Amino acid sequence: MASAVDIERLAAEIGENIYIDVAGWHLYLSDAHLHTSIAEKVMPLVEDNDINETTVLNVVKNIQVPLGGKQTFVALTQLIPTAVQQDLVKLLEEYQANF
Repeated sequence: MASAVDIERLAAEIGENIYIDVAGWHLYLSDAHLHTSIAEKVMPLVEDNDINETTVLNVVKNIQVPLGGKQTFVALTQLIPTAVQQDLVKLLEEYQANF
């Protein structure tokens, strides 16, 4: 079972390397305070050796990001560019290989 340190380490990797794109601005997930929730949600996939594009993107799609003071919510996959989504999958595959 993953420890809090494992989740924090994964969250740091995600936060430093993955970003959302808002009006051409790159906001890294650590700055948006989304990195820890992603790490917590994907850690069971890492533990089950189930990291692949489909499983990862399903998890990310189910994370709803509040916008405009919670006036609307958007799936996180709609904010992360496709190439960066692929980077997330690769990052998680590498993390899983070393877990």
